[in-house]
Amino acid sequence: MISLFRKWPLGTVSLLSSSLLILLIGSTPSQCQSSEATSPKASNGTPFPWNEMRLPEHIIPVHYDLMIHANLTTLTFEGTTAIDITAIQPTTAIILHSNRLQISKATLRKGAGARPSEEPLRVLEHLPHEQVALLAPEPLVAGLPYTVVVDYAGNLSESFHGFYKSTYRTKEGEMRVLASTQFEPTAARMAFPCFDEPAFKASFSIKIRREPRHLAISNMPLVKSVTVAEGLIEDHFDVTVKMSTYLVAFIISDFKSVSKMTKSGVKVSVYAVPDKINQADYALDAAVTLLEFYEDYFSIPYPLPKQDLAAVPDFQSGAMENWGLTTYRESALLFDAEKSSASSKLGITMTVSHELAHQWFGNLVTMEWWNDLWLNEGFAKFMEFVSVRVTHPELRVEDYFFGKCFDAMEVDALNSSHPVSTPVENPAQIREMFDEVSYEKGACILNMLRDYLGADTFKSGIVHYLQKYSYKNTKNEDLWNSMANICPSDTQRMDGFCSRGQHPSSSSHWKQEGLDVKAMMNTWTLQQGFPLITVTVRGRNVHMKQERYLKGHATAPESGYLWHVPLTFVTSKSDSAQRFLLKTKTDVLILPEEVEWIKFNVGMNGYYIVHYEDDGWDSLTGLLKGTHTAISSNDRASLINNAFQLVSIGKLPIEKAFDLTLYLKHETEIMPVFQGLNELIPMYKLMEKRDMNEVETQFKAFLIRLLRDLIDKQTWTDEGSVSERMLRSQLLLLACVRKYQPCVQKAEGYFRQWKESDGNLRLPNDVTLAVFAVGAQTTEGWDFLYNKYQSSLSSTEKEQIEFALCVSQDKEKLQWLLNHSFQGDVIKTQEFPGILRAIGRNPVGYPLAWQFLRENWNKLVQKFELGSASIAYMVMGTTNQFSTRARLEEVKGFFSSLKENGSQLRCVQQTIETIEENIRWMDKNFDKIRMWLQKEKLELL
Repeated sequence: MISLFRKWPLGTVSLLSSSLLILLIGSTPSQCQSSEATSPKASNGTPFPWNEMRLPEHIIPVHYDLMIHANLTTLTFEGTTAIDITAIQPTTAIILHSNRLQISKATLRKGAGARPSEEPLRVLEHLPHEQVALLAPEPLVAGLPYTVVVDYAGNLSESFHGFYKSTYRTKEGEMRVLASTQFEPTAARMAFPCFDEPAFKASFSIKIRREPRHLAISNMPLVKSVTVAEGLIEDHFDVTVKMSTYLVAFIISDFKSVSKMTKSGVKVSVYAVPDKINQADYALDAAVTLLEFYEDYFSIPYPLPKQDLAAVPDFQSGAMENWGLTTYRESALLFDAEKSSASSKLGITMTVSHELAHQWFGNLVTMEWWNDLWLNEGFAKFMEFVSVRVTHPELRVEDYFFGKCFDAMEVDALNSSHPVSTPVENPAQIREMFDEVSYEKGACILNMLRDYLGADTFKSGIVHYLQKYSYKNTKNEDLWNSMANICPSDTQRMDGFCSRGQHPSSSSHWKQEGLDVKAMMNTWTLQQGFPLITVTVRGRNVHMKQERYLKGHATAPESGYLWHVPLTFVTSKSDSAQRFLLKTKTDVLILPEEVEWIKFNVGMNGYYIVHYEDDGWDSLTGLLKGTHTAISSNDRASLINNAFQLVSIGKLPIEKAFDLTLYLKHETEIMPVFQGLNELIPMYKLMEKRDMNEVETQFKAFLIRLLRDLIDKQTWTDEGSVSERMLRSQLLLLACVRKYQPCVQKAEGYFRQWKESDGNLRLPNDVTLAVFAVGAQTTEGWDFLYNKYQSSLSSTEKEQIEFALCVSQDKEKLQWLLNHSFQGDVIKTQEFPGILRAIGRNPVGYPLAWQFLRENWNKLVQKFELGSASIAYMVMGTTNQFSTRARLEEVKGFFSSLKENGSQLRCVQQTIETIEENIRWMDKNFDKIRMWLQKEKLELL
């Protein structure tokens, strides 16, 4: 699954602009959890024979025969599930999952052949664990084949998970209904009774009953269609490979499709609502190219005959990797050649590559339990960059990768973070795992390992892992053991380690003592947080020290944490990366000669930050001011990030960090500029929520002065590479929202022309966001934009308009947006989390957003689920830029009052920690900022 909120390297249009314009201090928040007391009583009061959250292991499902009949008029469905099972030991109780299903009958068939005997099973429900017990009159015999048959019915879900209802309007305004599924992590049990844990892999034969006007699709191709009654057709789909329940999928709709074949004969199709099928071509071509890439890279053929990609009109996350039928939010799949933005093209490519990577990592080889979710998600996130770099080199995705690591560090620097691999039990805790630590940190540590081992060795290791564990389940250590069995080409295997021969190659990554991948990677997956490396240069000696980086602590409390850190560095005398594995708390390396400067973490390939003691920072600031291109743009961006991270823990004065950013006057590359904005914008966002107008105004003026030359250079066109276009879009938006007059006047002119043409004038896509944001500042402009929103078929255009509507300074308009996007009548409810957060970042809107969250908490949890990324995103988005003690108490008071309905959420701990950090930060730095701005302004005069 890909969470919408971490979908793209720089977010969707609305999220990218949120990240820069209405930027958060903590990036995509991790999820939330709740705990509940268990009670082994069934719903009818009789004892329930099982009292654990996890299912017993003495019954194993082998195959499911599933028949589903949905009625899209009454919004109900009925089904029959026949599960072939084997008992490992004698038992009378078959425990499986079921949630919100009414079971009418359950029977047990014994034996195979022509005359299997049937006997009824008694059904007990245990609602707190979403389990049912089917009780047999006598114990099942170990090793014999049995089939459990369950008849049941349910309502189509009104949320975004389980078997749920989705709707769309045709161009003519007619409302159409469809039904689609989203089962990961624990919602297959809302569509059919099943053993709903990833390790209970089985094959599935699916039959769907539908009206003739509809079309049904599922994981496998259609084998035949049978008319079972007048106006009722039953579609039979081919039997699946062995897989986990959360990957089952089916959709009943009137979608249209376009198809192509891959070189190896896999049929790839994109499905969408009829009015938007003309936007499917880009994703179809990308999917074919990416599927061919993965078959080649993994040396394992894609095992199914087809791969469908379906754009579902209502979708909570970004996309989902159901085997053979991946599903997407429309904005993550459909590309309108006329109106879609450069960031949209990048995002669609990355999302498709993520879900297709899952067909191997996750689907073919699956984590044994959700505590190792990162084996699915970290890998898929990492493979996005590996694949797209090869298949779409013009997108330059490698430039954006390290931004993911900064996002993860934002959360991982807090006490409330968690190790990559961490125990979870209940569904809310499981949902909570879908966060930056599983995705982004997982990807960053894999990238660090690949950089350390070398690309070929790393690839051999993962291919070995996939081949060895195909159709099975794995734990953390299985991956490291697979890696440890591979040695680089110039090493031999000895005692389970790789060791070098007599001729160490110049790119040697290893010390002679060999390399223990498992010991090294356990330091990154089993303990939370990341190291701060402090570097002190004394002549030719470079002294290094590692400690945990923790927000709010100048020196981290002695945690005993130690990492195996694969350090890389360049110096003024050598621009090829040198390597050093730091396994102890302190160490010293000796350079061949003295240097003027040294820069660690080359290209930001390592998941750590660096502090340069003595005059280390001064020499790097001097380097940036003199010839900033002496180091790569990623290295420049990482210096900006690290400097401000060090300000937070009191290791670097804020004045020095500001002095370093002054070089941005001469910067032209996207990532250092974006990183500068990512550090500076949150500072004035904090001020906007307090009475600090004078300094806030000076600070905003400083930011525009800093980037004015680059802003003035931007053409109002769609020319250039993807990164140049995304940079243009953001800079013009920033300039217009900060009321830089040359920008505002030009945008007003464009908006006037666009409005006079009734929205038919084609604006350059890269300037549309800025034009709409300026246009939305008048009542008439806002109303016109909203009007266009309703009829637009372009996801990019809708997101751009949505964003512009949210930057209005009219409180009534903002309140109206909150109400209507939550109701979902004119603006879909799937858009609500983004709208709430955008308004939470708006200087006049933030009190409304915070109020709305509190007043509608129970409804929000019903719709988006406790523990989901959406809930976390809303919690952080409405609160984590507060920086006063009064607001802190308000936040603490509200969440503690929720008890088990939210007080334990990890995102609540995170936002409280973040607010406390904001208070400390402002107390310490506000006066220094004021003084520095006055001094900087005088120097410019």
